[in-house]
Amino acid sequence: MRKPRADAERNRERLLEAAKAGFAEAGPEVSLEEVARRAGVGIGTLYRHFPTRDALIEAVYRRELEGFAEAGDRLAATLPPGEALHAWMRLLVDYVASKKVIAAAVATMVSDSTELYAASGTRITDAMRAMIVRAAEAGDIRADVDPEDLLRALVGFSYGAASPGWEASAKRLIDILMDGLRRPSPTVPGP
Repeated sequence: MRKPRADAERNRERLLEAAKAGFAEAGPEVSLEEVARRAGVGIGTLYRHFPTRDALIEAVYRRELEGFAEAGDRLAATLPPGEALHAWMRLLVDYVASKKVIAAAVATMVSDSTELYAASGTRITDAMRAMIVRAAEAGDIRADVDPEDLLRALVGFSYGAASPGWEASAKRLIDILMDGLRRPSPTVPGP
């Protein structure tokens, strides 16, 4: 299989961005013609890349998921492990906010989307586990942090994602959680 031409790849990326924006503004029923118009391409170009609405929805969802999971690698390469974990958890709030928009679209898919959700859960859990291990090994967080416990806390933070002010509240809770994850400082005996 040969690599797509550069202009075809640009069109695909523009279509994905336009679809994501369309889902956010109009919901899963945004017309494919509107997506093509926003991307600055014809409807035929959209169908060459995404033969069905379901294919477009799945591609947007997978792209968002991959971007979030890869952010963990980028953060780990540029920040100390504890700071990378903290930044990644805050980024999770942004991901949940965008996924909430895409989840409504995925729910409309004719095909079974449980495999798609299972893959996203595994990818996120694996990325989080690796970040926790690095942060614990560096001494930035407690050694007894269980990734499953942290995942439960983060899932809880996403509760109420449709209510106003949710994102700011979730990020404050992540800051508080991160304070609790840090290794306690050794106490120095007094004089």
